[in-house]
Amino acid sequence: MDITEIAKSHHVEIQKMGKASSKKEWKLSDSLREKIAEYAREDAAQGVYMGNKFLALRKSEVAKVAPDRAALMGKVDMKEIREADERWLRLLFGEPYEAKFQSGAVHVYDGNGDEVLTYTAGVGWHEKESKAETQVHGALKAAYYDAFRAARQEINGGAVEMQGGFDARA
Repeated sequence: MDITEIAKSHHVEIQKMGKASSKKEWKLSDSLREKIAEYAREDAAQGVYMGNKFLALRKSEVAKVAPDRAALMGKVDMKEIREADERWLRLLFGEPYEAKFQSGAVHVYDGNGDEVLTYTAGVGWHEKESKAETQVHGALKAAYYDAFRAARQEINGGAVEMQGGFDARA
């Protein structure tokens, strides 16, 4: 089996495993916003900020846009990577991923150009958050914060002392 056949077999296996890119569309729907508000109200009543239900929800929503890093890492023999050139790495990881050698490390980029994985001999694999994942985190945290703040104001009878934009009683 030559190097091209090996790369193609890796590519097919990675595609079978599901997600191919973080280039998925994600939207904060009204029902999701309501669920976040519900969790924020529960957490505010318990005096907890970002409780376990919200954290689990956030993790599951971010996973919808995250590249399947486990498939990328699991299907690669590091000996093959060390011997590979850039063209072969692209075949290995498959579309839309791109891999580059730089300073003794392999950097893997998704279809958006975001670096999602790095491999170095001394450390091993290091996962990096894509822009899509960061945007989902930000949207969810902002929705939660607004709902939590409203719930705390309701619990405190609407009288919230503000000092320089900071809730002094929270």
